[in-house]
Amino acid sequence: MTDTIHHRICPLCEACCGLELTVRDGRVLSVRGHDADVLSTGYICPKGVALRDLHEDPDRLRTPLIKRNGVFETASWPEAFAEIERRLPEVIRAHGRDAVGVVAGNPVAHKIGLLLYLPRLLKALGTHNFFSAATLDQIPRHLVSGLMYGQWMTVPVPDVARTDWLLVLGANPIVSNGSMWTVPDFRGKAKALRARGGRLIVVDPRRTETAAVADEHHFIRPGADVYFLLGMVHALFASGAVRTGRVGAWCDGLAEVRAAVQPFTPQRVAERCSIDAATIERLAGELASAPRAAVYGRIGVCTQDFGSLSTWLIDLLNILSGHFDEAGGTMFPRAAAFAVNAQGTPGSGRGVVTGRFASRVSAAPEVMGEIPLGCLAEEIDTPGDAKIRALITVATNPVLSSPHGSRLSRGLEGLDFMLSLDIYVNETSRHADVILPGLSPLEEMHYDVAFTQMSWRNQARYSEPVFERPADHPPEWHTLLRLAAIARGDGAQADIQALDDAEFADHLRRLGADAASLQAATQGLSGPERLLEAALRSGPYGLSIDQIRRQAGGLDLGELAPRMPELLRTPGGRIELAPTALLHDLRRATAAWAQPASTMVLIGRRDVRSNNSWMHNLPTLAKGPMRCTALVHPLDAARLGLADGGMARIRRGSRWLDAQVQTSTDMMPGVVSLPHGWGHDVTGSRLSVAAQRPGVNVNELLEEARRDPLSGNAVLSGVAIELTALA
Repeated sequence: MTDTIHHRICPLCEACCGLELTVRDGRVLSVRGHDADVLSTGYICPKGVALRDLHEDPDRLRTPLIKRNGVFETASWPEAFAEIERRLPEVIRAHGRDAVGVVAGNPVAHKIGLLLYLPRLLKALGTHNFFSAATLDQIPRHLVSGLMYGQWMTVPVPDVARTDWLLVLGANPIVSNGSMWTVPDFRGKAKALRARGGRLIVVDPRRTETAAVADEHHFIRPGADVYFLLGMVHALFASGAVRTGRVGAWCDGLAEVRAAVQPFTPQRVAERCSIDAATIERLAGELASAPRAAVYGRIGVCTQDFGSLSTWLIDLLNILSGHFDEAGGTMFPRAAAFAVNAQGTPGSGRGVVTGRFASRVSAAPEVMGEIPLGCLAEEIDTPGDAKIRALITVATNPVLSSPHGSRLSRGLEGLDFMLSLDIYVNETSRHADVILPGLSPLEEMHYDVAFTQMSWRNQARYSEPVFERPADHPPEWHTLLRLAAIARGDGAQADIQALDDAEFADHLRRLGADAASLQAATQGLSGPERLLEAALRSGPYGLSIDQIRRQAGGLDLGELAPRMPELLRTPGGRIELAPTALLHDLRRATAAWAQPASTMVLIGRRDVRSNNSWMHNLPTLAKGPMRCTALVHPLDAARLGLADGGMARIRRGSRWLDAQVQTSTDMMPGVVSLPHGWGHDVTGSRLSVAAQRPGVNVNELLEEARRDPLSGNAVLSGVAIELTALA
């Protein structure tokens, strides 16, 4: 057989690298980086190579499963939909629409069909109980963007190709290749930054892979980022270095910010964050004086008690130092399609609203249409007429990824009905009554809806399917529309094409564009491809799928450019420097200031081979040393009698787990690091590779009720623990 070459966008992390696949006789022979890709220019990490493992994984589901008498049995698609129609509407009729909950995982963002059509299922269900992985690690970023700029997805990213000075806080982009910042081959870009005389500074409780190549690394007390950042903002004001530059003409609230940070001098915050005042003042001065500079923070910033405050302060540093919306500072991509900040009237909008409703048990306010995932277990197991009795999970594994998963697991057993859309029987989907398998990424077309809005460079790329979809396997957008029809009462036999046509006509009316021309331009298309064509044509570049398709490596749309004030969608068309909710939350930070620091605290970590739990089932990524280890500084190990390679018990309150110790001077003394997404030793899951080295579930130690109150994001870092040696 003749070898064929195919190009794909990698769906396994936010870097979205371009891949080149060699295929022979229906099998992938090799996966390498695509040199002509306009975003990643040939870069690839081990996850990209593992795409072949994912496609061929014998554990990956190919047919629906229905649980009968407690045992999964294979079923046809019509049988599976009939079972759903028999059981789901009955829950809605008996208990109301909020009796159904929906949980979505981060793989949804890498599948255009799921991302664009999940909202249609949610609308049909009419439930307020929507949860996603966003409230585990990123919702503070969305909240701050919404409050300051008027739109959840208006996310500033460092213009890394042109910056001279980059401060990275609570992030490890050499491993992640960006998070809420699509930046493949960060290592190469960091090397280029330093080669042109620039400086890279990392602040983190662990000397990460990124810190190892930086000019400076500073340990920081976990959870104290807010104090370090407040000290830097104070130092800018105190030294007279505040200069908002060009964007100052659109800023409101500067005086309020100045007044709010007055108590937080570098001298007063130094002890709390374990970074001395001189260093805080020096870094603030370097930020202000650098010709082009940026501050970036991510998961470590978001997953703590003050995630929203810390994210806000990072944006303030970029704005107040004059590096906001400027080349080499933090800038805003201009996506070719689907970006709300490129639609409608430039420079104004409705802004965002939070708290339109709240969770039943804890009264946690809605943010971005979501309830915190940490509320899911209590919404299931707390008695009451409005409790969740049916659950739909979409490409997610919250039993491992959310706090106190064992409580959630017990709750799932008591549901009246559970449906999972998933490619595996995992620790969560094992509880389902019906599992509908997703397609392999290689069997679908793809365009990055979300990540083009956070890309280090403006670009548009399109992936054709590498393999034909199995004839009896519906596209995933078909599945979601059929579930929506069942939820509305139209039944499992509804005409999917007619439903999609009606939805598209309504979409064109809402788009406010030339509906007739878009209708003509999309003739013969359907599903996400039709939505993409319309979005590209009505977008800021006026593109089409064919234009992108003709370029194997995608279209390079140029480096980032200033976008103020046209991207603003606040009601007044201004940058809101001092949102009321954030100013009020400073009182909480002030109250926590005097609390004594814990002797030992816990943080997570990422590994390039195991960003998500399902990656542990791919042989290419699973091989090598055990990665679910507790990193401990040698001084702590000696003090506690821990041996490298030995076992330790990590306890928080009444819950504990035992993990293998790995001593490392990369850890800040008093801090233990254990990665999330492990714990593959439960009965009923079918992850044969992952089960060989299951690891332990660090989230089992964490309280589901401990959240950043503004965003609802789970607190996963900086929690106090006890650490003892085991024989």
